[in-house]
Amino acid sequence: MHDFTLKDISRRGFLKTTAGLGAGAALGAMLPSAPALAAADKTLDMWWWGEQELPGLQAFVNSSIAGYKEATVKAMLQDTAVVISQFQTAAAAGNAPDIQYLWNGINHMESVWFGYLRELDGLVNADVVTASNPTRLSHFGGHVYRVGWYPLPMLWVYNKKLFEQAKLDPNAPPATWEALLDACEKLKSAGVEAIGGGIQDGYWSEWYISHALPQNLDSLGEAVELFIGDKDFRDPKYHEHWVKLEELKTRGFLNKDMSSLELYPGIDLVAAGKLGIGQTIGTRLPADLKTADGQLGIMTMPLYGKGKLAGVPLLDVQGLGISANAKDPKAAAAFLEYLHSPERLKAFWDATGWIPSNKNFDTSVIKNDTVRAMWEKWGLGQNISNVTNVMPGQFYERAAIPTGQQIVQGSMTGEQAGELAAQTAKEWRDFNPDLVEKYRKWAVDLSSPT
Repeated sequence: MHDFTLKDISRRGFLKTTAGLGAGAALGAMLPSAPALAAADKTLDMWWWGEQELPGLQAFVNSSIAGYKEATVKAMLQDTAVVISQFQTAAAAGNAPDIQYLWNGINHMESVWFGYLRELDGLVNADVVTASNPTRLSHFGGHVYRVGWYPLPMLWVYNKKLFEQAKLDPNAPPATWEALLDACEKLKSAGVEAIGGGIQDGYWSEWYISHALPQNLDSLGEAVELFIGDKDFRDPKYHEHWVKLEELKTRGFLNKDMSSLELYPGIDLVAAGKLGIGQTIGTRLPADLKTADGQLGIMTMPLYGKGKLAGVPLLDVQGLGISANAKDPKAAAAFLEYLHSPERLKAFWDATGWIPSNKNFDTSVIKNDTVRAMWEKWGLGQNISNVTNVMPGQFYERAAIPTGQQIVQGSMTGEQAGELAAQTAKEWRDFNPDLVEKYRKWAVDLSSPT
């Protein structure tokens, strides 16, 4: 097992803090990878991202290109701040690369709506697309537009030593909300800060919604209906997740320094034995298990809701697509299929120490039992996409982030959070009637729970 931890910054944070990025932070605007020395006369341009959050990906891309003999692939690593805008500008001018890196959900769906991406059904082998789990958020109008590349499982984590200290079973994490409250009370009585993390930068609030809002949803399409006005955040079931967060606050279960800590230092508290339960991301798990001497357990968010998505593990996936400007779409598709060959999947693991997004990947190489169990449940079992990836940017900034922060500070109730969310969604609709119609069509594709 490689020692690997996802770089400590949110993708949304990258896009918000462009001005703070130096050239070295993202390895320059675009960094070329060496092309294959021997290839056919076909040439493919590939713009990609990911070394910034998954060290070793550059080595994987380089070795893949060097070993590919069907075409010369010219790959360029993009600066985080321009992954979306640079591609869309090039596509509008008819100069987009053949293959483009694509974040999930609305982060690439706008390019679909602009006509900048090519549908993959009938182009990339259907078995490869399915095995790669591009997620339901890559579907629009009955077509799929991405191949999955690498996964980002999102989960809850708890410290087993602290559970033992509180006379809790370290191998039986709370599965229901009532059991969670009981566990928090016992942790608190044992002198342990029970649950929380760091919310100063706002991303804990985003992650909380990702886990909690789906508990009262039957599909991700229902979440879209909240933004387009067919559903209403003022309905108690659609802001119950914020009411539950308020309950954790009023009962004194959240760590006292939560509002002054950022996301990742807050996650560190669980591995360090200073916090009982928190949110995390799967890519942190190998390193955090070492920090905690293996005394970490994983869990889905305890159940309180009655929606079909309640309790289903959460998995985000980064991906690749083919641009509408591709000179030879079949050649681009062949390269994507090559990246998902058994030999390349093993090479991905060897280069990054992380799991490629492919359900056929041989998990026997994962030696840590907890990491393997995580992948088998979150990656190979039923899972759902990150609901915040369907949020309009205006809603994300003005409602998703501040609601959690203010509830944790004690300055907002769960019901008031629902009111703010409803108001913000209406403001977005009023200013973006054209996008509302696109979202309405997207909701049809998102009606499936998988």
